[in-house]
Amino acid sequence: MLSTRTTPTRDVIALDGLWRFALDSDVGDRPWTARLDTALEAPVPASYNDLFVDPRIRDHVGVVWYQREVRVPRGWAGDRVVLRFGSVTHAAKVYADDALVAEHVGGYTPFEADLTGVVAAGEEFRLTVAVDNRLTNLTIPPGTVTTGQDGRERQAYFHDFYNYAGIARSVKLYSTPASYVGDITVVTRIDGPAGLVDYAVVTGGEDADGIRIRVLDESGTVVATGEGAEGALRLDDVILWQPGAAYLYDLVVEITTADTVVDSYTLPFGVRTVQVRGTQFLINGEPFYFIGFGKHEDTPVRGKGHDDAYLVHDFQLLEWTGANSFRTSHYPYAEEVLDFADRHGIVVVDETAAVGLNLGVQGGLTGIPPTPTFAEENFGGETRSVHAQHLRELIARDKNHPSVVMWSIANEPASNEDGAREYFEPLVDLARELDPTRPLTYAAVMFANPTNDTIADLFDVLSINRYYGWYVFTGDLATAEGVLEQELRGWVQRFGKPIMMSEYGADTQPGLHSVWDMPWTEEYQTDLLATYHRVFDRIPEFVGEHIWNFADFMTGPGIHRVDGNKKGVFTRDRKPKGAAFSLRNRWRGLDGRKPGAHDKENRA
Repeated sequence: MLSTRTTPTRDVIALDGLWRFALDSDVGDRPWTARLDTALEAPVPASYNDLFVDPRIRDHVGVVWYQREVRVPRGWAGDRVVLRFGSVTHAAKVYADDALVAEHVGGYTPFEADLTGVVAAGEEFRLTVAVDNRLTNLTIPPGTVTTGQDGRERQAYFHDFYNYAGIARSVKLYSTPASYVGDITVVTRIDGPAGLVDYAVVTGGEDADGIRIRVLDESGTVVATGEGAEGALRLDDVILWQPGAAYLYDLVVEITTADTVVDSYTLPFGVRTVQVRGTQFLINGEPFYFIGFGKHEDTPVRGKGHDDAYLVHDFQLLEWTGANSFRTSHYPYAEEVLDFADRHGIVVVDETAAVGLNLGVQGGLTGIPPTPTFAEENFGGETRSVHAQHLRELIARDKNHPSVVMWSIANEPASNEDGAREYFEPLVDLARELDPTRPLTYAAVMFANPTNDTIADLFDVLSINRYYGWYVFTGDLATAEGVLEQELRGWVQRFGKPIMMSEYGADTQPGLHSVWDMPWTEEYQTDLLATYHRVFDRIPEFVGEHIWNFADFMTGPGIHRVDGNKKGVFTRDRKPKGAAFSLRNRWRGLDGRKPGAHDKENRA
């Protein structure tokens, strides 16, 4: 799916701003047929939960309504008119005046509604969106909804971050000609000093006479041309996209009729290769060592609402620490994030929203005996089909981003349980069919170990989440170090694959200090991370370290959480804790010799 861009043949208008807002229980039947009778307004993009002081809104389970008026530009007569949502968490029904024009399930991928023939150029229409935040065993991520004795619905979910909801990303109205570029796929290779670019173009509307292709370098010079819906281009003396040294070309696609340009679309892309060879992860044929974080789209007041100011500042902090990468834990991030990573040479592990496919975690936290995760009544039935659709939408959206070097299919699934292989093997096959160019991984939970894990052999890279010294062996870093090394070597010995730590860390209260190994102190977080780093440096097959987490983030209520998860190296408002400075010392030393490279014999 192409992102929205203004081109010589296309216009885009943003519909961000204040929309009318109401709970479903506060409006009558068929609220999309008239102006919402409400005094509330909600910003788009933003989650709605933290905006208001009414607990009925923050704790609401079910449908809320957004509404505004939209005027179609008068110059769009004869064009297609398309409405695009960056995301709606977690399901949406969209109405233009009284007509239902789109439905979508999945809170972190975009969807569109073709309004051609429904709305008219120069005229205004009423845009109404029903947003449903409910999670069930047929959503990704999953959850359960129960009805209490008071008649209110209550939501439970199996992931450790707050279930923010709303229209969290931009809404745009855009135009295209009647014949248009519908999709583009770019795959790059390297042939000595040249770059090879395979492209495929999908068009829509009436058939056009031809398709012309141009590649421009960053100075705007044409460096290659082609014709047809599919082809291969050669870029002599190519400048590669590299970690820490991004370089982007523009692929200009033009649909023509009688040598007249009917539609034009420009796709930025980078030339680079990704490969797993033995126990190495290679970018452009060179070993790459992941240094960075698991992150969250999470900020005060906005919740998961995209914010360009935080985007810029977060990337500045990544650079300050020496990080070269991050994982989009635990869902696809806004398109603007990946565009920024493309332009600034930050490597991304792109993850689906499949977090919480593990009923054993729920049992571990609550003491309730777990039921089999992949039983038919839980996640063994239709859930996999929902997961597959989410995977299709993720890869369709992000396939052309050079910053994305690996797909993560799930976070902490019950890979040690019966039924896990039957669940995941078809998804692995689907991912490889959709994109045979990128390696695959998943993040392994504590309950899965080298002996009982049933799916690790299906993947290219072992990503391990471990909390020795925190949830296990709390305050005992000496024992944690020995157990961690023993287990990591066990993964390498059994599977012989590259291995990285996709999560490790400790909750830390800013300003709490101690001269002893006291959990929650800033010193303990620093010491725990250093303990893990000593282990990593002793394992030759290790290819990366992603700390959990970049910044503190909000969670649901729980006695093990104090105003959210405090494992961030930065506070929720991006102030550094003590560990941030120790990481800066380590990571800038690791990466200083050559950005993106890692010399295992000379680790700091």
